[in-house]
Order: sequence, then C-alpha cells, then structure tokens
Amino acid sequence: MNLEAVNYLNMFLGAGAIFLQIFAVIALFLLFIGPKQNIFLSFVDKHYLTLGFIISLLASLFSLVYSEIIGFVPCYLCWYQRIFLFPLPFIFGTAIWSKDRKIVKYVLPLLGVGFIFSVYQNFFYYFGGGSSLPCDASGVSCYQQLISAFGGYISFPMLALSGYLALIAIVLVAHFYKKED
Repeated sequence: MNLEAVNYLNMFLGAGAIFLQIFAVIALFLLFIGPKQNIFLSFVDKHYLTLGFIISLLASLFSLVYSEIIGFVPCYLCWYQRIFLFPLPFIFGTAIWSKDRKIVKYVLPLLGVGFIFSVYQNFFYYFGGGSSLPCDASGVSCYQQLISAFGGYISFPMLALSGYLALIAIVLVAHFYKKED
C-alpha cells in the first residue's frame, strides 16, 4: 500500500475508534445511570452478537492488514492483545450460527485480560514516556508512533483500547440490561 492509502486508512480507523469510544461511554452511562427502559440499550442487547462479531472481526482483520500487508511489526504487548482478540470473531460467529446468546462467560475473560494489557500499554504510551515500556530485543518498540491521527490521540494502542472498550460495553449491556422492571 502506498503512503497516501495508509494515511486514509489511519484516518478511517481513527474516526471509527472515536465512534467506538463514544458508543461505549453512552452505552455504559445508560446501562448504569440512565433510564431502565431505553431504545439504544434494547438495540444493543438485541443485536449484541452481531455487533460483537463485526467489531471483533474488523479489529482482527485490520490488525492483520497492518502487520501482514502494510508491514508494521507488532510489539509484544500488541501480540498479547491479539491473543485475546483473535478468538472473539469465532466465538461470536459460532454463537450467531447456533443462536446461543449465553456466551458472556466465555468472552468476558478474554475481553478483560485484553483490556488490561491495552490499558497498561496506553498508560505507558501516553503518560510514561518511551523508555518505560518493556519492549523486547527484536527492536520493535511499543512506543514507536506508526499511527498518529487526530492530533496524536489515535495510535495503535488507542485503537486496541477502543475496540476492547466497545466490546466490553456490548457484552455488559447484553448481560445486565433488563427490558422490564
């Protein structure tokens, strides 16, 4: 891919990450603070398997596009996050296929561990300085700015955090949202 195409992809994914962040904040706010009956939460609850499948599939595919097609080598913290992300499209897809909505106990541990790695990486990426991240001897730096969209706010670590946050919000809505009170 040429540099211009990569820049457009970065902007597209950056806008998507910001959308996912807004989506997750609204969903969690409405779930825990908002009114008990809500059209937005009803939609998320009804379609959570499809939403989870789409988000996890796109996150997995774009992660592979950046590493295998564009040539950005992931650091080892990114690899740990990938370990917990890559099974999710299969779990959500199988749940859609078998019409099984009871997968929260399977996906929440994967999402939780991936989210913790992502928070850790983002904390050091944005606040700890480059020398604070424990990068391996391969020369791939966790701090290297390969994506810097929206004034430096969107980076690889922030893309991962946005995906994990949105998936956790969707799963929590599916688990805790009650339509009738």
